[in-house]
This record gives sequence, structure tokens and C-alpha cells, in this order.
Amino acid sequence: MTALTLDEPRRTEPVALRRGYRFEMVKLVSQWRLRVVLLACLLAPAIYTAVVSRQTTLPADAVYGRLMNQSGWAGSLTILVFMGTLALPLLTSVVAGDIFAAEDRLGTWRHLLIAVRSPRRIFWAKTLAALTATLVLLAALALSSVVGGVLSVGAHPLPGLDGHQLSSAALARTIALAWLSVVPPTLAFSAVGLLGSVALGRSPLGLLMPVAVALVLEGVQLLPIPVALRMALPINAFLSYRGLTTEPAQLSALWIGIAVSLAWTALATFLAYRIFTRRDFTNIAFDGNASRFALVGLAPLVALAVVSTGVIAAATGAVGNGVERVKLESALSTSFSHLYVLQTERLGRPVVTEGELHATAACDKGGERVEDAGPGADWRCVVTWTLPGATAEGNAIYQLDVLPDGRFTADGDGPKEVNGFFQVRTPTGDAPNPLWQFDGLVDLLAEAKGQE
Repeated sequence: MTALTLDEPRRTEPVALRRGYRFEMVKLVSQWRLRVVLLACLLAPAIYTAVVSRQTTLPADAVYGRLMNQSGWAGSLTILVFMGTLALPLLTSVVAGDIFAAEDRLGTWRHLLIAVRSPRRIFWAKTLAALTATLVLLAALALSSVVGGVLSVGAHPLPGLDGHQLSSAALARTIALAWLSVVPPTLAFSAVGLLGSVALGRSPLGLLMPVAVALVLEGVQLLPIPVALRMALPINAFLSYRGLTTEPAQLSALWIGIAVSLAWTALATFLAYRIFTRRDFTNIAFDGNASRFALVGLAPLVALAVVSTGVIAAATGAVGNGVERVKLESALSTSFSHLYVLQTERLGRPVVTEGELHATAACDKGGERVEDAGPGADWRCVVTWTLPGATAEGNAIYQLDVLPDGRFTADGDGPKEVNGFFQVRTPTGDAPNPLWQFDGLVDLLAEAKGQE
């Protein structure tokens, strides 16, 4: 008799990660919604900077907004202001917030699991695809914002947020680093999008999770909260690039923002991975569990913010909201000195340096009955300086609007020949008066030296 032999069951290997990643990228690129978003990222910033920089009315509320008609580099920095508040979290919602939820809406999880044969590789393939698409959209925004402004106005120098003049080459480096600095917080909100997409399935809340978290954190940022808590939130990392425009650069907030953002990215991604690999894929009507998501998803992120606040407070010694009279006076006098030198050059007057001016500032907030600390639009400052060889002192009055994040806007209030008018008469014609209105930056983490 002939012996019958049975073939051993053949072992099926999971699909390689690179093939899964390529498949996910093809699915993303084939979506008309993502194509429209990419086209908008390539065109909208360029059109906005090119058109607005030619207008007489400029977005003065944004950092560098009032300088958009003076240099094309200002347009990119102005666009960057709007990106961190809502645009970048919205982009992460479109990509990361939908990449898992789309399978729930279409009911294709079973087909994908049979094809790939590994939930873990499905997760990482989708995560890497979402990361790639997000970075491409971010690069498109950066390139478009620079090209539109530079082609429209030109690559002219600009003052930094401490008033010192930045050359075109220095601005190019600064803007490149500024856009790179928003990559970590963008990744943090992308990871939050992954977490919402995995945990809440077809629920619209999962898709909009990055936007919802950004709105909550933005609302917290508008309050005069302790500076350690402010630095512990990833939304603040979208603003830390401003320290690159000062001399010396204010890098403490930048490094803290990068570390906090990476911590949020790692934790949110880990939580999404754990929820995904433990999910029951037999339930085709999965819509998530909001209460469970709050416990296993949002609660760990809140705990991370609390721990980060304590670590930052212990490491930096930062107390209060960081806006103090002495630091504000130092920042204002520094900016005034740099901009006074720039005004002198434009007027063709004898050369003077910042050190020769010996500029000082005396600030008061809201009168004698109000403590001289904290943000507000009721700061009034008097800047005093002395020109070389002169015995009389010069005085200039400024009304300051100081925001909780350390940015302030100084509005000149006389004398007219110094800061009381928006233009100065130069040998080549009227030119913008650099001392009339300008933005400055208080280092919230700096130690207030010499405070009485």
C-alpha cells in the first residue's frame, strides 16, 4: 500500500512593514481631500503674503505683521503665527485623525487584517504614513510662505524682537530653524490625532481630537498661568521660535518646548498603540467609548503635563507668570537702543552705538495701587537715554500691551520727532519710523535681576 502523506500547514508571515507603509501612502495620496489640502498649502500662504504685503492695512496683531511691506521674510514669520494656533492641529486632524477612523467608516478592518496579518505592523505602517504626509504638508507651507513674500517684496533685513538688525542671510537661517522648531509640537498633535482616531473610531470627536485639544490648550495659554505650566504645554512650543530672533537667543523655552512635545508624542503614540493592539476587530460598528478614552487616553496626558510642570519649575526655578517689571524694563530698553541706532542711520545722523546711549526704562502698571507685574494693556513706560557729548537726557513715552506669553507691543506716545509719528523724513524721502510701534519679547524664564 502506498502511504499517504499530509502536507504540513504552511506558516503565513505578516506583510513587511515597508509594503504596508507603501500601501498606506498610496491610499492617502489617492484621497481627493488630501490633494486639495496639499494644493492649499502650496498656494494659500504664497498668495496671502504676496497680496497682504502690498496693502496699506497690515495684520499688526501678529508678530512681524506690521513689517510685511518692508521685507518678504516677515510674511513667513506672520504665517507661522497663525499655523500654531489652529492650522497645524487642523492638518493633523485631516491626516492622523482620520487614518484609522477611515477603516471604521468603510468597514475594511477585516480585509486589512487578513491581508497584512499583523495588527502591530498595520499600526506602524499607518503611523509612518501619517507622519510622512504631515511633514510634506508642513514643508509645503514653509516653502510657500517664503516664496510668496520674497518674490513680492524682496529679501530685505528686518529687526529682531529685541530690535537688533537681522541681515537677509541671518533671516533665512532663522526662518528655516523657526519652521523646524514647530515640527515637534506638530508631531505631538499628530500623535493625539492617532490616539483619537484609534480610540473613538467613527466618532467625529476622534477626527477632531487635535483641534479640540489645541483649542483647550490655547484657552489656557491666554490666561496668566504659572510660567512652568505654560512651558509644559505643547501648544507653547509653537511660539518658542521667537527666541531665535533675539541676541543672544532665548533658547531655554525652545529646548523645553521640544522636550515636552517629544514626550507628548511618545506617550500619545504608546497609548494609541496599546489601545489598537488590544481592540476587538469583530465589532464592525465600533464607535469608541468616550468615558474609557478619557481614562486611558486623556488622563495620562494630563498627568504628563502635571509632572512636566513640576520638573520645569524645579529645573528653572521659575515662579509666577514670568512677566515682571524689571524684565520688562530690560527688554524695552534693549529694543529701544537697537531701534534708535537704526533710526539714526536712516536719518543720516552721526553714528551712535547702543552702549553709548545708556538707555534705561521705568515702567508702571495701572498706577500706584496696582502691582507692577503680570500681563495687561495698562503698562506705561518712560525710556531715558543720553547721546555722546550731550548733558541733557532724552525721554520717550510708550504705552505697552503685554501678553501672557511674554510678547509685548510698544506704542510710541511722544515726543513726535522720536516716536510720535509713523514716518520719519530721511535724505531719500519718507521712511517707516522704527521707534513708533514695535514688538518685543520678555524672557519668561530669565531671572529678574536687580528687582527692588
